[in-house]
Amino acid sequence: MMTSVVAFVGAAFLIAMVPGPSTVVILRRAVVNGRRTGMATVMGNECGVLLWGLAAAFGLSALLLASQVAYDVIRIAGAAVLVWMGARALWQARRAGQPDQGPAGTAAVSLRRAYWQGLATNFANPKAGVFAVSFLPQFVPHGAPVLPTLLAFSVIWAVVDLIWYLPLVWLAGRVGGVLQRQSVRRRMEQVSGAVLVGLGVRLATGP
Repeated sequence: MMTSVVAFVGAAFLIAMVPGPSTVVILRRAVVNGRRTGMATVMGNECGVLLWGLAAAFGLSALLLASQVAYDVIRIAGAAVLVWMGARALWQARRAGQPDQGPAGTAAVSLRRAYWQGLATNFANPKAGVFAVSFLPQFVPHGAPVLPTLLAFSVIWAVVDLIWYLPLVWLAGRVGGVLQRQSVRRRMEQVSGAVLVGLGVRLATGP
């Protein structure tokens, strides 16, 4: 059992290190709005990871493998979420520099909103569900109780993901604190917005 846990932790770290929509959203929030907002986004993302893990444990995400319609519905919805967030970031960049936007040129974001953005970005990605249902069962040792083991792995997966994002948010927040120039923040919004829109279009048009 311990060997399976160690192997799973190592694999989960490798997966967390692969950049994706969640990474873009988390770093954007940490740089533009500070570490607390970045951490709120991380917590939302980890709740999404945990939900996908639990869905895989109870067999719900297997529906995404069995039903093309269910997969497509979630895929289009997730793409719409990414495009909307990207478009909003581009709009914020355009508005940067106007008098009512404050010295940093960006509007404040509540912790609750940052949390929901992290959750929506992760949970609206059907590829995460397909990955969860095909990834987690591989590490269940022969003869081990399947459901309790999958539930434990789901929690471990979320914790590993959290551990990976903690230093990223700290570093991004530090950069955000140093780079106070309005032009830098505006460029960050432009880049992250364009990336999110691109990821959304890719998700919508991909298989």
